[in-house]
Amino acid sequence: MIIGVPKEVKKDEYRVGLLPVGVEELTRAGHNVLVQSGAGLGSGLSDDAYQSQGAEMVGTLEEVFARSEMIIKVKEPQPVEIANLRKGQVVFTYFHLAADRGLTEGLLNCGCIAVAYETLSDNQGRLPLLVPMSEVAGRMSIQEGAKYLERPQMGRGILLAGVPGVEPAHITILGGGVVGTNAAKIAAGFRANISILDINMDRLRYLDDIMPPNVTVLYSDRHILREQLKQADLVIGAILVTGAKAPRLIAREDLKLMKPGSVIVDVAVDQGGCVETTRPTTHSDPTYIVDDVLHYCVANMPGAVGRTSTFALCNVTLPWALQIANRNILPAAKASPPIARAINLFEGEVTNKAVAETFGMKYNSKFEC
Repeated sequence: MIIGVPKEVKKDEYRVGLLPVGVEELTRAGHNVLVQSGAGLGSGLSDDAYQSQGAEMVGTLEEVFARSEMIIKVKEPQPVEIANLRKGQVVFTYFHLAADRGLTEGLLNCGCIAVAYETLSDNQGRLPLLVPMSEVAGRMSIQEGAKYLERPQMGRGILLAGVPGVEPAHITILGGGVVGTNAAKIAAGFRANISILDINMDRLRYLDDIMPPNVTVLYSDRHILREQLKQADLVIGAILVTGAKAPRLIAREDLKLMKPGSVIVDVAVDQGGCVETTRPTTHSDPTYIVDDVLHYCVANMPGAVGRTSTFALCNVTLPWALQIANRNILPAAKASPPIARAINLFEGEVTNKAVAETFGMKYNSKFEC
């Protein structure tokens, strides 16, 4: 198989879809790997590092797409990339389709096969290709929240840890999954007061057992949420419904409950956000203010720490890329239920139920397992 690795074109995206060791593994398995010149520079990986492992370096995105049977990348295809996709071409990346009808329709029209990292689930329901980026985003959410609580950034002027005689910040985390757990770990180290809200009692019991004393777990309902918004200096949106649009937990009117200068970091922005006032931002223009509440809604948070994120992502994606390349997509899907569950679109048809239901589109269940 001919596998292409383009340079990411999304604004402020510094990750790359394949490491040099991935090139070595794929070429050893008999595949040809095309890497666009400069694709790895944002992660500190030179063209020579790829070429020395057997990659063919090519100059343009158009050539990578034209010659490749499978594209391995990081973020959802941008318009210039969609224009270069063709029917039957496999694209292995993050898509988050339920948050973007235009993206979904564009990919349906070109007829590519969209294999989504975020819906590849194992037989225990875990999401192995989403976990590492959720870990990065969760940890970054506290780092960014701390920065934007500073007064020069238009925050309240709050130090997360406080100091002797002055109470620490109160952080409310919506969701106790991978993002929320990692956010809580970092926030706890800052000695802030943290509340994690979730509706899964088993998860809350687990978190109650493992978290330090400055982390409280609460069952999430509208009354608890409103009380937390009144207390919070920093709110982390860490909600995930696999493949579907994130539920809106905070309405615009709820912002009136929050303190002026408090901060929302909505990590769920990739899936549409869990706050009504969320809209995607970029690393170069990351924040905006609505009703005196600062919103940080960067849609590719891990892209800012490209080297860490690239290595964390490629560590888990490479084995699946090898399976697809070695077998081709249909035999791979037949042999591996996780790969079948990752196929969101197939040659003009929607094969992910949550995406179809979000947009009222016809659902093809051919990959259900």
